[in-house]
Amino acid sequence: MTLRNFWGWGNEDKAFDDRQISQLRQLVGLQFGDAELACQALPVLADLDMPDCRLQPPASLAPMISSDRRDRASHTYGKSFRDIVRGLAGDYRCAPDLIARPSTEQELLDVLDYASSIGAAVIPYGGGSSVVGGTEPRYEGNWKGTVTVDMERFNRIIEVDHQSRAAHIEGGIYGPALEDGLRPHGYTLRHFPQSFEFSTLGGWIATRSGGHFATLYTHIDELVESTRVVTPRGALETRRLPGSGAGPSPDRLFLGSEGILGFVTSAWMRVQERPQFRATRTVHFGEFLQGAEAVRRLSQSGLYPTNCRLIDAREAMINGIENGSKHLLIVGFESADHPVDGWMERALEIVTDAGGAVQANRQQKPDKDQAGDWRQQFIRAPYMRDGLIRLGLVAETFETAITWDRFEDFHRGVSETVNRVTREICGKALVTCRFTHVYPDGPAPYYTVIAPGRHGDQVKQWDEIKLAVMETLIDLGGTITHHHAVGRDHRWGYDRQRPELFAEVLKATKKTLDPGGMLNPGVLI
Repeated sequence: MTLRNFWGWGNEDKAFDDRQISQLRQLVGLQFGDAELACQALPVLADLDMPDCRLQPPASLAPMISSDRRDRASHTYGKSFRDIVRGLAGDYRCAPDLIARPSTEQELLDVLDYASSIGAAVIPYGGGSSVVGGTEPRYEGNWKGTVTVDMERFNRIIEVDHQSRAAHIEGGIYGPALEDGLRPHGYTLRHFPQSFEFSTLGGWIATRSGGHFATLYTHIDELVESTRVVTPRGALETRRLPGSGAGPSPDRLFLGSEGILGFVTSAWMRVQERPQFRATRTVHFGEFLQGAEAVRRLSQSGLYPTNCRLIDAREAMINGIENGSKHLLIVGFESADHPVDGWMERALEIVTDAGGAVQANRQQKPDKDQAGDWRQQFIRAPYMRDGLIRLGLVAETFETAITWDRFEDFHRGVSETVNRVTREICGKALVTCRFTHVYPDGPAPYYTVIAPGRHGDQVKQWDEIKLAVMETLIDLGGTITHHHAVGRDHRWGYDRQRPELFAEVLKATKKTLDPGGMLNPGVLI
């Protein structure tokens, strides 16, 4: 039986083994030379620093409640760098007391009533893949305990409307099960975040998840037709409509609400026919900004490629693609209706005019499928990140978005800040960048930071780097997150980014739907 890793990413049997850790050590040694790279031992469940459960639920809730040690450990943290470091160290002092798994809305309301009656905080939990402290019981307040509500039993595809091409899907379904359920109907949701295997539909909606496809429908927002939400005040459901001008959208209220207003128990989602035609090509650039200009032109062409990933040379090299001398642009198209060769031909004309060198296609060089290499590394990246952390490195990412007119100065400013601050704190630094999503008015740059860490101080080191990063992102006009949500770790930056009057509106909404403030306290407000 495959077990989810309680301290790190994904499944235990896919974590980096000794051979892969050794390869990582050699790769990092090429970058950082004399850095000490002793591999940290894995935590032992019985030895975790975890307090006893403080809550005694009534017998009526017993069938859906767990206080199992592994269960509590697995629901303590998300999957950020600071989460993995603390998990490896066996620090589970903030573990939730109980894990509830309701299977009906009435059972969910029963759990909320119980928590309210005893003064416990409640944390909505989908797949637990948050990298911003969105699921961690870390908050202020005099709470008597914590109940984490795992929505995994809300896992059905309820109905498929073939005429409208939409599907009614429960919020706790994981990505693979969702796609498996749509496949017999010939459909796909076509939403593939990096966390796809270990995240849920409700989590995507609550965090305004960004999918793998890089243009047009990049966020889950565009795919939501209606939602049903259970709040401490009761359930509400929005009307199914292709579009409406009837006031502010109630669906938008819950998109990005991060569990502070209620639980997304189900949603009607716009689905698509499964693609039959595909084409992918790789383009090389000598300068990253040259590649960025090519992407700008392509994003404004109206072609809307499904894949438009600009990867800087160092990131490509770290992931085993090329030798670090060229920046890569991966361009892809797909369609369920028609061949895409014409779209690809025009896209390659655009990027060539911008100075790109188009690489031989897959049929000509099957042993050098760089797009396929990147796709596999993209899926494996979180496992590699965990391996780097075990070697004692600071290894984390941050992402943002900025308009094209400000990108060059923004990228220069962010890169300078991150390199300077990381070197001051860690001595050395490797900072890379790629575009995950692009729009006609701007890109979403995604930065990776790898640096030597000090054992016992890695969290403090990253927190200092992250503070400088957030200040720079805000000061230069970017967003503190493009698709990783706010959680608790981005709160400071979010407070600066949003208008103050909007903050007051959000607080009033929270007070209306969750009068006791027990849902995910400390997140967003």
